Amino acid sequence: MSGVGQAARAAATTMAAASTGLKNQTLLALAAQIRAHAGELKARNEADVLSASKQGLSEPMVDRLILTDKVIATMAESCEQVAALPDPVGEITNMRRRPSGISVGQMRVPIGVFGMIYESRPNVTIEAASLAIKSGNACVLRGGSEAIHSNLALWKLVQAALTQVGLPANAVQLVQTTDRAAVGQLITMPQYVDVIIPRGGKGLIERISAEARVPVIKHLDGNCHVYVDSEVDLDLAVQVTDNAKTQKYSPCNATESLLVHAKQAAAFLPLIGAVFAAKGVEMRTDARAKAILASVAKAHLVDASEQDWYEEYLGPVIAIKIVDSLDEAIAHINQYGSHHTDSILTTNHPNAMRFIREVDSASVMINASTRFADGFEYGLGAEIGISTDKFHARGPVGLEGLTSLKFVVLGQGEVRT
Repeated sequence: MSGVGQAARAAATTMAAASTGLKNQTLLALAAQIRAHAGELKARNEADVLSASKQGLSEPMVDRLILTDKVIATMAESCEQVAALPDPVGEITNMRRRPSGISVGQMRVPIGVFGMIYESRPNVTIEAASLAIKSGNACVLRGGSEAIHSNLALWKLVQAALTQVGLPANAVQLVQTTDRAAVGQLITMPQYVDVIIPRGGKGLIERISAEARVPVIKHLDGNCHVYVDSEVDLDLAVQVTDNAKTQKYSPCNATESLLVHAKQAAAFLPLIGAVFAAKGVEMRTDARAKAILASVAKAHLVDASEQDWYEEYLGPVIAIKIVDSLDEAIAHINQYGSHHTDSILTTNHPNAMRFIREVDSASVMINASTRFADGFEYGLGAEIGISTDKFHARGPVGLEGLTSLKFVVLGQGEVRT
C-alpha cells in the first residue's frame, strides 16, 4: 500500500498539469474501450454475481453488483458526459482589487490523491476514474471483494485509456487484494492520500470514519422523505411518491419515509396505499395512517416502531406518518432523517420555500422524486458519491467536489506598509 501511495502521489503531479484536451481524450478513449469490451465485462461480472449469490449476499447488494447492457452503456455515456463538461481546474473567480493595488482571487485546483472505498457497484470504478481524470487528480480505488473480477476488468480498461494518450497509468490504481488490512493502510496514509471517500453500507462508513487519519467525505445512510403538503395535486403526489419509493429500492436516494398532512390523508393515503399494495410494499404506519389504510385491499400494514422513523430499508418497505402541520413535517425530517434528500409535494409556494430553506439536507426538492438526487441526473456527469457532511462538499460530489480553492494574488510591485 505504501508503494501504491507513492505511485499515486507521483501521478497526481502529472495529472494536475494535464491539459483539458488530453484529459478529454482519455475519457473518450475509455468510453470506446467500455463499449468494445462489453461482452468481456459481462462475462467477468457473471462470475462475481454467481459467487455473491452462492455466498448469500443480500438481494439489494446483488442487485447493485449486476452489470446489465444498460449499466455498461451508461458507464460509457457518463465518460462522454464528463468529457463534455467544463474543466474546473485553473478557473479563477472572485477577483477583487484591493486598496493596496493588489488583486485577490481564488483558483480551483485538484485535491491531489483521493482514496475510494466502495461495495458492490462495479460501475463506481468508472465513475471514480472518470471524475479523477477530468479533475486532474490521482485516485486509489478499493472495491468490495464481491466485485473483484468486474473491477479488475474495468480498471484494465481505464489504464489502457490513460496509456493510449500518454498519461500515467498509475493515475488510477485498484487495490488488487481483497485483504481488509489494505483498507486499514489506505485510510492511515495522509502523506500519500488527501481525502478518503467511502461508498457503501453504514457499517463500512462508520468504520472508515472512526479509524481514518485522512479527511473523509461521507454519508452514513439515506433515510429520504417525501412530504405531501396540505395543498397538493393528488395525481402528481401519487406519481412522484410511487417513483420515489418503487422505481428502484436499493439506492440511497430511494424514499424510505412518507409524511402526509392530515388535511390530505383521507384522500391521498388510499390512492398511494393501493399502489404500494399492488407492488408488495410493506407499510409501517402510525395509528392514524393505519386506520385509513386498513380499507386498502391486500395492504401489508405493520405498526411503526420508533426505530422505523430512522430506518433506511433499501427494499420494499416504507414508513408512513400523518402530521398536522408543515412545522411538524420539517421537525420530523430534521430529527429522524439522514440529511440526504427530502422532497415536498405541494401547490403552496410559501410552504415550498419554507421547506427548502429549513430542511437541513444535502438535497431538498419541490414536486420531484428523491430518485433525482444523483450526479448524473444533476448534470455533474458521474458522481463520486453523495456527501451529507457540511464542509467542503455536500450532496452529489462531482468535479468541483474533487477540487479545492487556493488564493491567488496579482501585483505590480506593491509592498505592504
